[in-house]
Amino acid sequence: MTLTSTPTRAAAALTAMLVLAAVSPVSAADGTLGPGTEVRSELFAWAIPSIDTPTFDTLRPYAEARRASFASWLPGPNAGMLISTRFGETAQLHRVDRPGGARQQLTFDKEPIRTAVSASWRGAAGIFYLKDVGGGEGYQLFFFDQEAGSHRQITTAPSRTLGLVLSHDRARLAFASTMRNTVDYDLYVLNLATDAKPRRVYDGKGFWMPTDWSPDGKRLLALNYISTNEASSHVINVSTGKARNVAPAKDKLTYTGSAHFAPDGSSVYIVSNRWGSFKQLGVVPLKGGEAKLLTGSSPWDVEGLAVDHTHGCVAFATNEGGRSVLHIHRASDWKAMPVPKLPVGVFSGLSFDDTGRRLSVGVSGPKSPGDVFAVELDGTGSKAATQWTLSEVGGLDTRTFVEPTLVRFPTFDKDKAGKQRTVPAFYFKPEGPGPFPVVVLIHGGPESQYRPRFSTTLQHWLRDLKIAVIAPNVRGSAGYGKEYLLLDNGMKREDSVKDIGALLDWVGTRSELDAKRVAVYGGSYGGYMVLASMARYADRLKCGAEIVGISNFVTFLNNTKEYRRDLRRAEYGDERDPAMRKHLEAISPTNLVGKMTKPLFIIQGANDPRVPASEAKQMMEALVARKVPAWYLLANDEGHGFRKKKNRDFYYAALSTFWRKHLL
Repeated sequence: MTLTSTPTRAAAALTAMLVLAAVSPVSAADGTLGPGTEVRSELFAWAIPSIDTPTFDTLRPYAEARRASFASWLPGPNAGMLISTRFGETAQLHRVDRPGGARQQLTFDKEPIRTAVSASWRGAAGIFYLKDVGGGEGYQLFFFDQEAGSHRQITTAPSRTLGLVLSHDRARLAFASTMRNTVDYDLYVLNLATDAKPRRVYDGKGFWMPTDWSPDGKRLLALNYISTNEASSHVINVSTGKARNVAPAKDKLTYTGSAHFAPDGSSVYIVSNRWGSFKQLGVVPLKGGEAKLLTGSSPWDVEGLAVDHTHGCVAFATNEGGRSVLHIHRASDWKAMPVPKLPVGVFSGLSFDDTGRRLSVGVSGPKSPGDVFAVELDGTGSKAATQWTLSEVGGLDTRTFVEPTLVRFPTFDKDKAGKQRTVPAFYFKPEGPGPFPVVVLIHGGPESQYRPRFSTTLQHWLRDLKIAVIAPNVRGSAGYGKEYLLLDNGMKREDSVKDIGALLDWVGTRSELDAKRVAVYGGSYGGYMVLASMARYADRLKCGAEIVGISNFVTFLNNTKEYRRDLRRAEYGDERDPAMRKHLEAISPTNLVGKMTKPLFIIQGANDPRVPASEAKQMMEALVARKVPAWYLLANDEGHGFRKKKNRDFYYAALSTFWRKHLL
């Protein structure tokens, strides 16, 4: 059977509101799909019915909400910052000179731009940034000359570039790129005063990423990532290319990730689980001596790390049950410094400015759309936290937004201590008595973690559709210790699917929830979880929707981009091993489609390098062959998720329509 993206011209009747005309029906005679209907150039739909204007009208204010993320401090003692935010179709770079100041847009590209550093190159003041095309994640390095208003491309396809790290004197730029062989990440350095082209300083094997420069600019810190369970940090001599493991692992389950040089360059701060189950902060002397634990035996992961090389402060956050808590210490005696109150949420973008007197903190929470704050320091502690960006929320009153409750539900097995294992979940309940239909939101990764960030999509479901949302962190999720992270590896993959069954049991015990109206929704690995749940629990689910999901682990591992294939084998298993291949085939949704009976909505970006579009295509064709009701949406200008506003607007309107038709 054939799935084609050849557009019909029925879409000529589309209104400016993107209301979809009738879609070519699925042929009952041969099980094949007709050509998709063109929603708009590059966006095609199969079997999606008409979407009425009121749906778009209801969603418009939610769609207009935007967030700001920190990109880079501008050079100078009282300079402003670079942020990324969207004022058109995609997120672009903007300059903000003071707290609450006007945003000056600097880039106007059709593709989104988020990663950037401000620096001068060969006498020209400007910005280095990374950009891909069509969501393909083939990021290339560019330089924007602000005075000339011109953009220069420095790296070229088919290579991939990541990780821009500026030296503390702003004289050198380091990054990782696969330009040597398109598979392995090497480290490159660009001398900003003299070099016209970057110089390769280290030949990597697998995935390497620079994380910091030494104070004297002679050494780089770099992360060598093997899997979510194994990684190490290395000091690399830029002149000789010699590498040294900062803290050699005791076993293959040691993850040493974030690392920064101490202000005097004699030691390195590392975030690692070498001391126990959770990722803690420690310091390693470079001239001999054991790594020293600094944060104690905290039952929370340390995340985000920033070091001030001017006055000697260290900032980091802890992930406490999904919410972030900021900590600032004086490096000389490790004395904790006062920290001002910040909004409740998830923190990101910790970075000191050139003076060491300002620390950027990005904050996103259930009622906070995502804004950048600056914590101001005076040497003895923090004076205040000032809000630099004021992101709009489409005229909505965020005070009425629903905040989640952290709950735990019992699952099917016991922990090492013999106690009933429980699974944490964030539970969003609409206003009113219920009983409410339920959407189970399953995160990707699989080693990610659902955390309560800002989401207007969820708020639309909660407020307008009166759908309860439960976001479980099933086994294999990060944030709950090393042992929990390993519970779904290899042959134990389907144990995480069983956790969803346990959640369905829990829903059945809640009088305010309707256990007969439950749907599953997720993306990437979460998309696999949706498909697996639809097969295993077909009699207990009303419908499901997935975006860029894995439908067959063997075809996924064969077709994902080569530069990430071994990373995924370390997580899911090596399909070249006969026993593992047999297991992966047995649990793959394309081989379980005979158990699926309820409606499914599949969403995919054609340029996805992680989960190729062939995964969605083969799943859709299998569903059609079995005559399972299925909708399909394909964007030819997107990758692993939808980043362009027009595409997202239609996707969320179609998803809202799907819930109305099949869940409500």
